[in-house]
Amino acid sequence: MYKYFPHTEDDLQAMLDKVGVDSLDALFSDIPEAIRFRRDYQLPEAMSELELRKFFQSMTSFTLNTPLTVFAGAGIYDHYAPSIVQNLIQRSEFLTSYTPYQAEISQGTLHYIFEYQSMMAELTGMDISNASMYDGATATAEAVMMAFANAKKADTVLLSSTLDPKVRQVVETYAHYHGIKIELIAEENGVVNLSTLNAQLSTLQSVAGVVVQSPNYYGIVEDYTGFADAVHEAKALFIVNSVAFDLAVLKTPAEWGADIAVGDGQSLGIPMNFGGPGVGYMCCTEKLIRKLPGRIVGMTRDNRGQRAFVLTLQAREQHIRRQKATSNICSNQSLMALYVTIYLAVMGRQGLREAAELSYGGAHYLCEELVKTGYFQLKYDQPFFNEFCVTYDGDIDVLQAECADAGFMAGVKVDDHTLMFAVTEQRSRDEIDELVDVIKQIREGQE
Repeated sequence: MYKYFPHTEDDLQAMLDKVGVDSLDALFSDIPEAIRFRRDYQLPEAMSELELRKFFQSMTSFTLNTPLTVFAGAGIYDHYAPSIVQNLIQRSEFLTSYTPYQAEISQGTLHYIFEYQSMMAELTGMDISNASMYDGATATAEAVMMAFANAKKADTVLLSSTLDPKVRQVVETYAHYHGIKIELIAEENGVVNLSTLNAQLSTLQSVAGVVVQSPNYYGIVEDYTGFADAVHEAKALFIVNSVAFDLAVLKTPAEWGADIAVGDGQSLGIPMNFGGPGVGYMCCTEKLIRKLPGRIVGMTRDNRGQRAFVLTLQAREQHIRRQKATSNICSNQSLMALYVTIYLAVMGRQGLREAAELSYGGAHYLCEELVKTGYFQLKYDQPFFNEFCVTYDGDIDVLQAECADAGFMAGVKVDDHTLMFAVTEQRSRDEIDELVDVIKQIREGQE
């Protein structure tokens, strides 16, 4: 009934007694005095629940919290989610423990994980999906470790230079502590090509895996024809990182010949939330199932002939010897997997495709309108889906700041002269026109 209860003095003293200190100052005595906050907090007086609700509602006013119309992406996207999703994720059968060790009391959780796996396998075209990862970056890092574990002696993994830099940094961190060498495939005009990959594969001769991204970091839809054959000829694994939403219309990792498909599922309706949480998906071919981290849920029949869900595979460190474990991922980020599952079920194949087509159309329209202003040029003459890079002939920091003042999040700064814009089905043509008009006004005011 009540959202919170304040601690009384007796509560505080009981907790202090339990940990063996006599005051709150003693509890925090290890914190140097020089860095302690000693000023008064800017907090209002105590309020009733009704007053508190009204207070937070007032904070959403434009004077205190200005919501921006988002034309930015780079891994986090402002996609629509039907309101029913928020309601369904709160149903009691889904509120069991996120780690369903006791299958007999976790049927709701196991059921939606099974459905999640089925949908992600269909979306990527792969044979197997695990029960999700933390996010797309760690899923990619885990895929690199799978490739390394699968190789006999190879100790190098090639990463496309067009892979999202944030993902690359996470992969490099994992690789450093597992003795995996990382090499980059050089890009040319925003893409990597097969001849460059072949040259590196023949030179190194100890490659365990190759990681590419589609669409890549710049929003370009790269052509990976022949990549899988070259990688497999080198006895390595081909790993494709994709934004999950984009697979509604683009070639799937399976169609590119991938052994492992990874990426982030945030684009499947999960709110942006200042950058997280997302949900990492990981799918693979059947022959790699024993190398797959996390857990896999299967469907069976109980002794009464009724449908039941069970943990079919759980090769994690809690269940086998640590040195034999495939991963230390201890949570399947189950709430986000549930969110994605309901989103996909509600949107359906046709709804997802329509949203993707609207995103594509909006992005190409914005690109054309920006170029028409004369202030922007398309940076890469390459096909793109709903995200693209343009060069800008002015100060990007000033442009973004003034656009924000006008209510727009105008892209992501890639470098001092490059802006990357993203458009989703949430953006109307009127909003696009208004953004372009704001940019024109900003430039006219500067000239």
